[in-house]
Amino acid sequence: MATSKTSSAKRGNGGGTAVAKARQVQKQTDSKDQQKQQAKAAKPPAKASAKKQPAPTSPRPKPRPPLPEQHLRKPGKEARLDPRPQFEAPDYRGSGKLEGMAAIITGADSGIGRAVAVLFAREGADVAVVYLSEDEDARETQRHVENEGQRCLLIRGDVRDPDFCTQAVEQTVDAFGRLDVLVNNAAFQEHADALEDITEEHFDLTMRTNIYGYFHMAKAALPHLHEGSAIINTGSETGLFGNAHLLDYSATKGAIHAFTMSLASNLVKRGIRVNAVAPGPVWTPLNPADKQAKGVANFGKSNPLGRPAQPEELSPAYVFLAAPSCSSYISGAILPVMGGSTG
Repeated sequence: MATSKTSSAKRGNGGGTAVAKARQVQKQTDSKDQQKQQAKAAKPPAKASAKKQPAPTSPRPKPRPPLPEQHLRKPGKEARLDPRPQFEAPDYRGSGKLEGMAAIITGADSGIGRAVAVLFAREGADVAVVYLSEDEDARETQRHVENEGQRCLLIRGDVRDPDFCTQAVEQTVDAFGRLDVLVNNAAFQEHADALEDITEEHFDLTMRTNIYGYFHMAKAALPHLHEGSAIINTGSETGLFGNAHLLDYSATKGAIHAFTMSLASNLVKRGIRVNAVAPGPVWTPLNPADKQAKGVANFGKSNPLGRPAQPEELSPAYVFLAAPSCSSYISGAILPVMGGSTG
C-alpha cells in the first residue's frame, strides 16, 4: 500500500508540474501577443497612398481625314485651327529628365514647338519661346509652360536676322542663367505646282527661314552650350523622300539633315550632341496656312496610319534627344517619326 501511495503521489506531482508548465507557456504567449498589440498601437498610422490610376489601354482618339475644309492666313494661328491640335500629352508623366536645364525653342508659339515646350517644362526645364508674330498663340504656350511649374520667356522676332538670333540667346541666358538645349524648329512652307511657279522671293524666304535660321541660332547658342548640351533640329520626311509640290522646302529639309550630321561631327569633341527629328505629316497651322481649303480636308490621308500626327506624338522624341539620361550616346542621328515607312 505504501508503494502504491508513493506511485500515486509521484503521478500527482508530475501532473501538477505539467499544468504549471502549460500555464507558464500560455502566460509567455499572452505576453508576446500583448507586446505586439502595443507596438502596433504605438506605430503611427500609414499615410493613405494616392490611388494609382490605371495605365491607359490606348491613346486618346486622333482626328482622321476628312478634316474640316479651312485655310489660314500665314503664318497661321493655332487658335483658329479646327480641330485644335493636341499638344498637352496628358498620358505623359515627367520624371525630371531636364531638371534645372534651360532651353530655347524657335517656332514654339504653336504646333510641334509648343508641344515640345510643354514637355520640356514637364521634365523640369525653363523655356524660351522664340516666335515670329503670333502673340496670342505664344501667350497660350507660355501659360501651359508656367502651369507645369517652370519659367517661360517670350521672344518675338525673325530667325532670318542673325542679330536677332544673338539677342534671343543673350536674353535667354540673362533670364535663366544658362542654356542647355537649342531646338531649331521655325519653318516657312508654301506649295508650288511647278518649279517655274517658285519666285526668287519665295525661294529666298524658304532658304533664309529654314536653313539660315538654324545656322544663325546654332552659331549664337554655341558659346553658351557645354558638355552634355544638345542641339535638336526639326527635319522632315520631305528631306528624305522629296515632295513634288514642296521643291524648295524639301531642299531645305535635306540641308538640315546634312547640317545636323556635319555639326554633330564638328562638336563631338566638345561633348555637344546634335540630332534631328524628321516628322511625317503633322496637324499644325503650317499646312492649313499653305494649302487651299479642299486640300486640307485630306491632309495625312496617304500616310500608313491614314491620318496626320498630333504634335504631342512628336514631342517625346525631342525630350529623348535632349535628355542626357536617354541619349548621351546618340549624335548625328535623324530620328524619323513618320507613322510608318513612307519612302
